[in-house]
Amino acid sequence: MLKIENLHARVEDKSILKGINLEVNPGEVHAIMGPNGSGKSTLASVIAGKEDYEVTKGKIIFNNEDIDDLAAEERAHKGIFLSFQYPVEIPGVSVTNFMKTAINETRKAQGLEEMPAKDLLKLIRDKSELLEIDRKFLSRSLNDGFSGGEKKRNEIFQMAMLEPQLAILDETDSGLDIDALRIVANGVNKLKSKDNAVIVITHYQRLLDYIVPDFVHVLHNGRIVKSGGKELAHELEEKGYDWVKEGVNA
Repeated sequence: MLKIENLHARVEDKSILKGINLEVNPGEVHAIMGPNGSGKSTLASVIAGKEDYEVTKGKIIFNNEDIDDLAAEERAHKGIFLSFQYPVEIPGVSVTNFMKTAINETRKAQGLEEMPAKDLLKLIRDKSELLEIDRKFLSRSLNDGFSGGEKKRNEIFQMAMLEPQLAILDETDSGLDIDALRIVANGVNKLKSKDNAVIVITHYQRLLDYIVPDFVHVLHNGRIVKSGGKELAHELEEKGYDWVKEGVNA
């Protein structure tokens, strides 16, 4: 589904990604871990098409299509979803209206008619029940006055509504207490299928107790320096990242 080849990227004049290679297949969960400043959020932003970042070398192939020249909204319409580490507040735009616009813009890009109102309301009802979301929440302004846990749960609700092929969760666990973490992770697990894939970016192994990865990759200094199974996350929890860095520098 996703193939990244020798990806280099920079922001302003600073080189951040220095040769990323990664393949993600349908049905897989990949965790990307690493110390602060290693390039994890940059990788997420570059895959999603955030325009602050410049790709200087390499390719991103999504469903056999080179997407390097596509804008962020075009990538979203093709099925790439990015859950933000710090979701933006949009006063005056309700969660429901935001979702209606997002879904219908994607349908328009795919040459489909707008979703009938009754079908949209049913979808909202079904997904909010799946994620244990209070219906009152849906009439509130998007992220306006939301707690950290509510913002992150809203991101997963958007993911549920849009049904992306590739969901990238950028430090969805940051700032969450254990109950909010469990609810968010439970939502992600309910949405996983053999046809979609998830990339989870996290500092901490604790999220991976709830969203169990098939593969764990360690990012250091803009490159993936170690990959393994879920056991690698436990090893990082015990030993930290220094032993990985030492192995690279040796």
